Amino acid sequence: MIGKLTGILSDKNPPQVLVDCGGVGYEVQVPMSTFYNLPATGEKVSLLTHFVVREDAQILYGFSSSVERAAFRELIKISGVGPRTALSVLSGMSVGELAQAVTLQEAGRLIKVPGIGKKTAERLLLELKGKLGADIGATANPVNDAQGDILQALLALGYSDKEAAAALKALPADVGVSDGIKLALKALAR
Repeated sequence: MIGKLTGILSDKNPPQVLVDCGGVGYEVQVPMSTFYNLPATGEKVSLLTHFVVREDAQILYGFSSSVERAAFRELIKISGVGPRTALSVLSGMSVGELAQAVTLQEAGRLIKVPGIGKKTAERLLLELKGKLGADIGATANPVNDAQGDILQALLALGYSDKEAAAALKALPADVGVSDGIKLALKALAR
């Protein structure tokens, strides 16, 4: 219903901000990653939003990027994960870190987020597999173009995201594409 707000940032009180849009103040819940990147109070701000209507409340959630909002929407689709938990996840780690944790199936990284236990972390990893990695995983894992090319080559050869990412971690940072593929294949053959 409300997809974007542009106005003057009237108040900042984590995790809530107040955006004045033409005389109407909207209270918006934002993850800490967005909160830290907000301008000073009294300056112009633009937030992408997600509107949640419950029987006892109507809550507006705001994000500084479309990637962050898309991750939030994927998180709230998961059974047992509501908007508050999704906001907590995005406050505890960046979308890139979340995508990397999903790709590598690292439940330990998710458990560190307040409000996420072992079962919820495992459910998140299972439900998000293949959903976040396709959009964001390619930018989350590779440090440079060569590593991105190596990762794509390993995936094209049929290795899983987890296997390819693990092999990529073991490579030297300055390795070339052809040498990197050879080294990664040797490591995966063991």
